[in-house]
Amino acid sequence: MPHPSRRSALRTVAATFAATAAWPAVQAQPAWPSKPIRLVVPFPSGGGTDFAARIIAERLAARLGQPVVIDNKPGASTAIGVVTVSAADPDGHTLLFSGSSSYTVNPAVRRKLGYDPYKQLSPLALVARAPLVLVTSASGPHKTLKDVTAKAAARPKSVTYTTFGTGSAPHLAGELLAYATGTQLSPIPYKGSAEASIGVARGDVDLGIDTMAAVNPLLQSGKLRVLAVISEKRSTLMPNVPAYGELQLSSALLEAWYAMAGPPAMAAPARDKLLATLGAVMAEPEVRKKLMLQSMEPAMLGPQALREVMDSEIARYRALVARAGISLD
Repeated sequence: MPHPSRRSALRTVAATFAATAAWPAVQAQPAWPSKPIRLVVPFPSGGGTDFAARIIAERLAARLGQPVVIDNKPGASTAIGVVTVSAADPDGHTLLFSGSSSYTVNPAVRRKLGYDPYKQLSPLALVARAPLVLVTSASGPHKTLKDVTAKAAARPKSVTYTTFGTGSAPHLAGELLAYATGTQLSPIPYKGSAEASIGVARGDVDLGIDTMAAVNPLLQSGKLRVLAVISEKRSTLMPNVPAYGELQLSSALLEAWYAMAGPPAMAAPARDKLLATLGAVMAEPEVRKKLMLQSMEPAMLGPQALREVMDSEIARYRALVARAGISLD
């Protein structure tokens, strides 16, 4: 039998050998990111979502030391892009950057959407808000929101508003406003923001509901008038315009925002490093300035806070869809 001191020495050698043998396996796991990051944007290039994604991607790349490549995958109410990310390797090298429609509006409205934002994504962070505004023709008769609701109360369904089709965010916002004011409004579908804004400016439609960025060109040219910002408090981007909250219309709020997500069961080291880096990026003055110039309000809400926003909005929108009889399936 080996001497006690020899047994101790043998145990030390064995432990050292085991640790040494395990070392290559540990070293074989590269730190994230170990290759370019693919940032899927489920909208065409050139829009607000794409613009915000590119601002943030540029700074993420600089801080992470790897390219962050935008991959625009529009179609099927953003489902094509979302499903692309949900099927990706959870190592954190494929991520999603999308608007609130992917996370809350579409899941609430479409029963056959093709994805579940909770089961097929790892929600990571809400990084910017794009407040919606209620606009009318600058040459039209409506000077305040009270003018509009008074007309709607006197003549049900006489007040029209723009949407991007049944179940779109403007459609839901209009239904929420009608319910909150006890009136009936008539949705008018348009193909996109530019066409809708022109329709409102000409007086073809009473109201437009869109992001500040979308209506800003016609606001600047004096062809549109803003009646309200669809938010709880006044926006720093339009400090002189009343908010829904102060008009006692908090129940009609519908926010547009942008968030990042990863595949389900995303690797914790990649997730944690991404969130820390993203937080630093969103604190950069230049990033905040660029977003605000596009009428976007910078934000940084982590996974738990983002899930709480999703829970609240999906519940509200599903109740609205049921109440208004909206169906797309």
